[in-house]
Amino acid sequence: MSSVYLQELLNVMAQLRDPEHGCVWDKQQTYQSIVPHTLEEAYEVAETIESEDLDALPGELGDLLFQVVFYAQIAKEEGRFDFNDVCKKITDKMIKRHPHVFSDVKIDSVDEQSRLWEEIKKDERATDKGDKVKSLLDGVSTALPGLAVAKKLQTRAANVGYDWPDIQGPIEKLEEEFEEVKHAITEGTTEQIKDEIGDLLFCAVNIARHMNVDPDAALRHANRKFIRRFKGMEALCEANEQIFSELSLDEMEAYWQRVKRETE
Repeated sequence: MSSVYLQELLNVMAQLRDPEHGCVWDKQQTYQSIVPHTLEEAYEVAETIESEDLDALPGELGDLLFQVVFYAQIAKEEGRFDFNDVCKKITDKMIKRHPHVFSDVKIDSVDEQSRLWEEIKKDERATDKGDKVKSLLDGVSTALPGLAVAKKLQTRAANVGYDWPDIQGPIEKLEEEFEEVKHAITEGTTEQIKDEIGDLLFCAVNIARHMNVDPDAALRHANRKFIRRFKGMEALCEANEQIFSELSLDEMEAYWQRVKRETE
C-alpha cells in the first residue's frame, strides 16, 4: 500500500515539473530556491512534535518528504540521480553505521555506540575526500543553526575525550564567560562584545549537552513561553482599557509577574 502512495507522490511531482503542463511556480524552482522551504518544513515538524500535536504530524512529515521528492525530481531531470538513488544511499549508510545490528559487532552502551558512529562517519568522510581526514571536526555543516553547530562540535570533541568530566566544569566556565561579557560591555569594542557573547552562548550549549537537553529545542521552548506570557500581558492591558505602549516599565513588569504566576 505504501509503495502505491509513494509512486503516486512521485508522479504528482513529475507532473508539477512537466515542461508543458506543469505548475509555473514549480517549474521555476532550483535546488537553491527550495532550501528555505526545506528548512521551514523541518522546523514545522519539530514544532508539531514539541507541541504534541501528533494528529498533525503525518501532514507535516508529508510536507518535509515532498521537499526530498522535489530535489530528486530536479536531479532526475538533469540526469544526476533519482528518488530510488536517494533511498539506496540512506539504506546503505544506515546498514554500514549500525554494524551491531546488521553484523556481529557487539555494542554494550549508548556511549560506545556514539563513539563507533563517529569513527564510521570519519572513515566515510575520508573516503569521500579521497584522502585522510585532517580533523574530527571536518564535515560539520556551518549552514546549520548556530546552537546545533556548537552542539555537534562539542559532541565530536567529547567523543575523543576532550570534555569536562562533569557538569561543574561547564557551569564554572559559563560564570567565567559571563564576567568576560560584562567586562567587554564596559571596556571593550563592539567586536569584543560580540566575541564574548559568542563564547557565553557556546558555554550554555555545553551545559545543555551535558544535561542531555537539545539547546535549540530549549530555546524554541523559551520563545514560545515568551510569546505566551507577552500575549497574556497584552490581554490584561486590554481588559483594563490601557494602551500597552503607554505603560511604565514597572507596570509592564507587574503584568509580566501576574501572567507568570497565573500560567505556571
